[in-house]
Amino acid sequence: MHAEFTVRALRAGKHVLCEKPMAVSIEECQRMISAAEEAKRKLMIAYRLHYEPLNRKVMQMCDEKRFGEIKTFDGSFSINVEAPNIRLAAELGGGPVGDVGVYPINAARYVTGEEPVEAFAQAHQPTDDPRFREVPESVSCVLRFPSGVLANISCGFGTHRNDFYRVACTDGLIELTPAFSYNGQRLMTHQKSNADSHSVVTHHEIAEVNHFASEMDHFSRDILEDRKPRTPGEEGLADMRVLAAMAQSIRDGRAVRLNE
Repeated sequence: MHAEFTVRALRAGKHVLCEKPMAVSIEECQRMISAAEEAKRKLMIAYRLHYEPLNRKVMQMCDEKRFGEIKTFDGSFSINVEAPNIRLAAELGGGPVGDVGVYPINAARYVTGEEPVEAFAQAHQPTDDPRFREVPESVSCVLRFPSGVLANISCGFGTHRNDFYRVACTDGLIELTPAFSYNGQRLMTHQKSNADSHSVVTHHEIAEVNHFASEMDHFSRDILEDRKPRTPGEEGLADMRVLAAMAQSIRDGRAVRLNE
């Protein structure tokens, strides 16, 4: 219902803050963006971690190449979903990729500052668990970025909660665990000591914020000051392109270029 209600609200003259995933198809995302442009109203997608200080710190470290060049990214988000649940209904846009997988997918993009060029995904859909009649239990994917960074992404609906990401760089390691929760994030960096071969582990203490208040404050300021949101409709569309490539890769059993 995201696309339908977003377009209706925009045509009624309202600015819109829409949850992620933005929609269920690339076409719907494009329609939402066009509706915002035509209505001259702002459309922001609620990627709350773009407004959360620990994830923002990781973005800064990677942008500054604090630990050298990024080489690999590993991110995972899984939960154990009990039926009945909208997440298990294919017709309603269910499945682990759009719900929890979009978090490490988006993180891989904001950590590298690049858009992936290729996706190779696989899915597991057990036949002995009625929860997964319509959607996979788990999905894994490798995303390839223009710089050569490989991002290993996994997500699922059949395990104990598990959410983290690690950024392996030439001169260090950045680790955020949990990474995607509403609170309790822990940021650690590992770097080789100048004195010996041991790794120096630093725990970064950064005050937590209410993610939802932070993103809504940001959107309010964007409206008042007539600025483009940090996570506009184009951000949601970029993730939807990845989701579509992953779905095609699962269907075809091959790597898929994102410009196909």
